[in-house]
Formats: sequence, C-alpha cells, structure tokens
Amino acid sequence: MKKMFLFLIIASAFSCAKRVSQENVNTIPREPVKETVVGADADSHGCKASAGYTWSTLKKECIRVFEGTKLSHFDDGKTYTTASYVIFEGNKAELFLDTQKESIILERKSEGDSWVNGDWELIPWKGYVLKKDGKIIYTGK
Repeated sequence: MKKMFLFLIIASAFSCAKRVSQENVNTIPREPVKETVVGADADSHGCKASAGYTWSTLKKECIRVFEGTKLSHFDDGKTYTTASYVIFEGNKAELFLDTQKESIILERKSEGDSWVNGDWELIPWKGYVLKKDGKIIYTGK
C-alpha cells in the first residue's frame, strides 16, 4: 500500500509539472519567424545581385559585369585592383566603377577612336586607359 501511495504522489507531481510548463509555453508571445529566400534580391529590372547580375543600360539586360574587362585603379603611379569593369557594344562602352552608383555610357565616333562622355575618356592603349578630367584613374587589359 505504501508503494501504491508513493507511486500516486510521484505521478501527480509529474502531471502538475507538465501542465505548468505547457501553460508557460502557451502564454509567452512569439515573434513570427521571417524566412530569407535566397535569390529574392531582384532589383527594379529583375536582376539578382546574389547571382552576380547587374542591369546594363547599354545591353538592356541583366549581365554579370565581372565577365567584362577588368580595370585597376591607378593613383600616383601605383596600381590598385578594384571591382571596376567595362563592357562593349558596338561603338559604345559601359563603365561599372566602384566609385559610381550608376554605370556610365561612353561613345566613340569610329573604330580606333576613344570612347567619350563629358570628362570621361576610355582610350584603347596597351589594353585600356580610363581618364577623368585628363587624369589617368584606371587601366586594364
């Protein structure tokens, strides 16, 4: 009889403990879990930056700029590698520079000429040389 009585006390204690812990779980407010969808970072043109795509004004499509010609920053005779690129389409060139938010479209008049837009000039010499206001700022091959 003592064993039965002891068993009932232990069973009641577990039952009460379980009920209290369930009540506590149900009363704690939970914040909704926000799922991050991979590849859901499309810009206004539908280009997905997580997949390496950027909108090209020149080509009118999403492109991967790193497949273009890489330019290296040039300052005081020292060359620094940066993520700056140029792509070509006919007599036009589109610059994607690390220092600019928007790409820059340059145009040339004929084969062999430099591509120009205002104070920007891309010269085809030993690869490419990009000048701004007459100063060399990028070089590339």
